[in-house]
Amino acid sequence: MKYKHKAVVLGTNYYIGLSVVRNLGRSGVHVTTVDYDEDTRYGVSKYVRERLIAPHYKDNEKECVEFLINYSKKQSHKPVLFPTADLYVEFMEDNFDKLKEYFLWPNEIQGLYRTLMDKQELLQFTEPLGIKTPEIIDMNEDNLYSRVTKELDYPCIIKPRDSMPFVNKYRSKVLFINNENELKEKMEMCKKDNQDVFVQRIIKGPETNCYSFDVYMDKDQNPVSYMTTNKIRQWPVNFGASTYARQHYIEELYDICVPLFKSVKYRGFAEVELKRDEKTGIIYLVEVNVRFVNFTELQAHMGMNTPLMYFLDSIGEDFSGPKIEKNMNVYWKYKYEDIPAMKQYVKTGQMTWGQIIKDYRFKKVNSTWAWDDPKPGLGFFNWAISKQFKKI
Repeated sequence: MKYKHKAVVLGTNYYIGLSVVRNLGRSGVHVTTVDYDEDTRYGVSKYVRERLIAPHYKDNEKECVEFLINYSKKQSHKPVLFPTADLYVEFMEDNFDKLKEYFLWPNEIQGLYRTLMDKQELLQFTEPLGIKTPEIIDMNEDNLYSRVTKELDYPCIIKPRDSMPFVNKYRSKVLFINNENELKEKMEMCKKDNQDVFVQRIIKGPETNCYSFDVYMDKDQNPVSYMTTNKIRQWPVNFGASTYARQHYIEELYDICVPLFKSVKYRGFAEVELKRDEKTGIIYLVEVNVRFVNFTELQAHMGMNTPLMYFLDSIGEDFSGPKIEKNMNVYWKYKYEDIPAMKQYVKTGQMTWGQIIKDYRFKKVNSTWAWDDPKPGLGFFNWAISKQFKKI
């Protein structure tokens, strides 16, 4: 292998982890994957050199930490640890000192990632910089219902502090609320299900007003590489994850996001999600992702190999990447969820089939399929087909 250090990727049962694995493996990095079950939905990438099944990172946290440490002790050089979901970031934060002794990753400030992930704690950094964020009210605030009516108005949304268990439970990133009765009903449901949530004002505007700023900050807090995108479709529609998006240069995002990362001495990869209000034109910061994201394959296609940057930064080697400040007409798709999204946008009158077909003519980067690594794509296709047959 090209490098002495190995990459240990936490979580590969989703296409984000698969993208991390591929773009490390293509660059000559020895990739070891760690999962808690034998989920073969995505098959096994040819770039995986070792595949380990570990104790569950949450249900058996102590045992999982010991498992990882025992693996690292057998290596000649410290491996680099990669989180592919928010819960893996939290796992690394909760066991920061123990894992840092045996693994490498760019961040040296314990608790920073968790703080940036928390929408309410994030305000301590955004407010001094004058960065606009959607108004939120915590579920445990006094006079919650009267405050929502007075300060946020309806419709509004309920959002989770921790996205993964919320999405797993309700199959949606948010709950759309039309009136006070709905708010009371959904809030009681969330409390019963032990979901930590808050109510947030809706920033109105079409899907194309939803932006992301993807950046890699080095140890001196310089933005080494960055690109911007905007959504076209998402699932569930209007308040979900991207299913079809494009690389699109949005100049204003740099001056919103880079000062934030400099102010907290951030190091590593991050993505900021933002939205422009259709009436005022103001861009609001919606959330910060401090792990690898949906667009990892798109980034690498554009020359911004964020997994490799993270790896080289961790082992102390030089790295670089492009600062993309022009439109390249490259799109990204997650077809499995984009198909129901298309149908729903047409059904609700937000799009026409003519618009969808017109947008689909551009060069597209796939979330899952890759000609140089077909097995995961075929594995996912078989899983999707069998799922549909079970429904029938």
